[in-house]
Amino acid sequence: MATVSSTWSSLGVGSGLDLESLVTGLMNVERQPLETLKTQLSSYNTKISALGTLTSKLSALQTAAKNLQPATLQTALDKFGTFTGKVGNESVAGVEAGTGAIAGSYSLEVSQLATAQKTSLKGLDASQQLDITVGGTTYNFTAASNTLESMANAVNSSDSGISATVVNDGSGNQYLVLTGKEGASNNFTVSGGATTGATETTIQNAQSAQFKLDGISITSESNTVKDAVAGVTLNLKATNAGSPTTVSVTADYGDKIKESLNAFVTAFNAVVSSVKSLGSYDSETGEAGTLNGHRVLRETQTALRSLVNEQSASGLSLNSLGITFTSDGTLSLDADKLAKAVANDPAAVANFTSEIGSRFNSGVDKLITTGGTVQSATDSLKTSVTNLEKRQTALETRLESVEARYRSQFSALDTLMASMNSTSSYLTQQLASLSSSSS
Repeated sequence: MATVSSTWSSLGVGSGLDLESLVTGLMNVERQPLETLKTQLSSYNTKISALGTLTSKLSALQTAAKNLQPATLQTALDKFGTFTGKVGNESVAGVEAGTGAIAGSYSLEVSQLATAQKTSLKGLDASQQLDITVGGTTYNFTAASNTLESMANAVNSSDSGISATVVNDGSGNQYLVLTGKEGASNNFTVSGGATTGATETTIQNAQSAQFKLDGISITSESNTVKDAVAGVTLNLKATNAGSPTTVSVTADYGDKIKESLNAFVTAFNAVVSSVKSLGSYDSETGEAGTLNGHRVLRETQTALRSLVNEQSASGLSLNSLGITFTSDGTLSLDADKLAKAVANDPAAVANFTSEIGSRFNSGVDKLITTGGTVQSATDSLKTSVTNLEKRQTALETRLESVEARYRSQFSALDTLMASMNSTSSYLTQQLASLSSSSS
């Protein structure tokens, strides 16, 4: 709004009339359409915010639904399975079971553990080059400061897979001790000028682990054996030739399915609560929710209820898993009923749980993406806000012109009235003077 000039701000000084109040009153009347428009703008923006809240709750439900679905190339059973491994004789081996594991029991007999070669070099000449050959590749090392410690650092900084330490025997003798990786293929040899005159002692040879699993002979470069059984890792600790022990893998699907469905039910109920709050109406106070009577709420409720009640081709329903509607429209999960369903057919329940996720992911998507019920309502309101803001700008510009015109007109009136008052005073004085002369 334009700033009122100092001349116009003194309206009425010449005429003695309260012209400033008159202009203010006229402008208040002129501004009524603008105030109505501002109220409408505020209402639309409040509705947009409310729709944003609803969208946020629906997005959280969609996320919970996606979490019911397995990843690409993963089965529903794999997604919800929690596998536990146990070894009868825990001194022989440890076991870890994870994705891809299958419940079962296996006989384990370890005849040989994997070891790494360990070699000591006494009297090594650190001023010369040390060569270590492992797996057909020769690595060359030189000591930066011609000391065993410097040579050890050079070895440890390489990608040879060999580690080096310096050992003092307390009698002035130093040994460079080299240790390779586990497994027969990781044996190494030493050569080079540094070994001339040095005493080489093999402390331990490298060898691979050998064991039988259900009578099947298996060789492993490492004592950590992965995927000899799908999804199972064995950590061999000791031999037990002639005294096989049992490795068992058990599976539980109930906990993860219950956890995932609980999160889904919580997210669903958050949407229901949001819809209820936004569409509320208090008959006593007359207060209504921001979206009271809005079609978006009705359509959202209808869509969600339809998704809940939809039957699966397998014949299962949410009710089959213990998920039912309560009196206030929220969902409730009967953990005991779910547990019984999982125990009866874990694969069927896992697959149906995944189907629920797919169903709600797609269903919610139709509500909140472009062209969806909620998003379309939001876009429509935003368009209306843009148009109203343009009208507001135009109205404010027009009101500036109207006020300027009023002030110009009243300023002219004030000047005219001041002139007339001055003339009146002059005439009064002249008449008074004539009357005095006549006397």
